[in-house]
Amino acid sequence: MRTTFDLTPLYRSTVGFDRLFSMLDQATGFDGQGSSYPPYNIERTGENAYRITLAVAGFAAQDLAIEAKENTLTVRGDKQAPKQEERKGDVLYQGIAARAFERVFQLADFVEVRGASLENGLLHIDLVREIPEKMKPRQIAIGNVQATGQVIESKAA
Repeated sequence: MRTTFDLTPLYRSTVGFDRLFSMLDQATGFDGQGSSYPPYNIERTGENAYRITLAVAGFAAQDLAIEAKENTLTVRGDKQAPKQEERKGDVLYQGIAARAFERVFQLADFVEVRGASLENGLLHIDLVREIPEKMKPRQIAIGNVQATGQVIESKAA
C-alpha cells in the first residue's frame, strides 16, 4: 500500500527549500518520471567512491550524453534510426529497447564525476565525494590559562 503526501502547502510557507522539496518529490515518485528505462545500479566502490551503471544495450558512445551541473547528473540517450539503405533486413521482433531516454540523478554535496566508460552495453559513471579540508572534522588542542592570561598548549598524553 502506497501512502501519498502532498507537499504543496509547504511550498507557500518556505523560502529556499524548493530544491529539498523537489528531491522529496523525486524520491517518492511524484516528479512525473514513471519510466524505469534504462535500468541502473548504484554501488559503493570505496569509502568515498561510487559507480552508477546503466544498461544501455544498443547505444554507442556518440548516442549518449552525460552532463553534471551543480548537484544534478543527467544522462541522455538518443539513438538515431538507421537509414533505409543501411538496414540489412526487416525486424520481426524488437526486444532491445532503443528509445530515447533521460535519467536524472541528484548528487549529494561534494560529489564529483570522475569519468565514464561504455563496455558491453553498460555505461559506467564513476563518482567520488571529496570533502574540503575546512569541512572535515579536526581535533582542537585544549590549553591551560596562566595567571598572566596567556594560553599554554597542553601536551596530549
